[in-house]
Amino acid sequence: MKKVLRTFKENKQFTLFFILGLVVIGIAIFAPQLSPYDPLDAVMTESLQEPSSTHPFGTDKLGRDLLSRVIFGTRTSLIMTLCLVAVIFVIGTFLGVIAGYFGGVVDAVIMRIADMMISFPGLVLAIAIAGMLGPNLVNAVISIAAVSWTKYARLARSMVLKVKKSLYIEAAIVNGTKTWKILLVHILPNMVTQMVVTAAADIGTMMLELASLSFLGFGATAPTPEWGLMLNEGRTYMAKAPWLMIYPGIAIVICVVVFNMLGDSIRDVLDPRQDQ
Repeated sequence: MKKVLRTFKENKQFTLFFILGLVVIGIAIFAPQLSPYDPLDAVMTESLQEPSSTHPFGTDKLGRDLLSRVIFGTRTSLIMTLCLVAVIFVIGTFLGVIAGYFGGVVDAVIMRIADMMISFPGLVLAIAIAGMLGPNLVNAVISIAAVSWTKYARLARSMVLKVKKSLYIEAAIVNGTKTWKILLVHILPNMVTQMVVTAAADIGTMMLELASLSFLGFGATAPTPEWGLMLNEGRTYMAKAPWLMIYPGIAIVICVVVFNMLGDSIRDVLDPRQDQ
């Protein structure tokens, strides 16, 4: 406990953005309690109202309260982003460990597939995959994961190749330790910190990519309260009702900055290559 408190005290940037990250998570968890209205409740007589005391962020074309939709958009964006990061973390790390440890044909196949995926522009390939699967958030996660796992696979592979040369790994092999036990007990603990740091730093980027797909029509579908989709719906009324794009845009910027800075701070705290 003292070590944790000392970490917070000595790393003020980490403490600040950790608190801000908790605030964002809290907004997502308590969205129903924080929202003044139902985000799906359409009142056509209040369509495109300017920000006021009744509707602090104004209303959209269907008369839905924009503040409530932005708040619920935090839940949608954060949940799907964390799911995306978890998927690419697990798949990329698994394939990287397998490729690095076994080598040979397995390594060649996995790495050539990774090289092939990297050769295409990531967002363009994700759009193509999402277009084939159909527009919804789950398919958006699948499409981005399909082009993003390569980063984790290459990093995990390089770390396994380095750890595999250690004397204690060779000793474990000589002693007849089973492969799965070597991977779980000796290799993964020595690389998990760096992989977690990388995943934390990617939260903001993945959130932005999901919002981009929704904005382009390949992610969330109406009436889901999602920031990228809200930007897409508001662009038609940019001159008449600019608040439809301003507030979801600000929400995206704030969350991306918070999680990007939090990821950098976690790297400073946990990365074993950093001098503490």
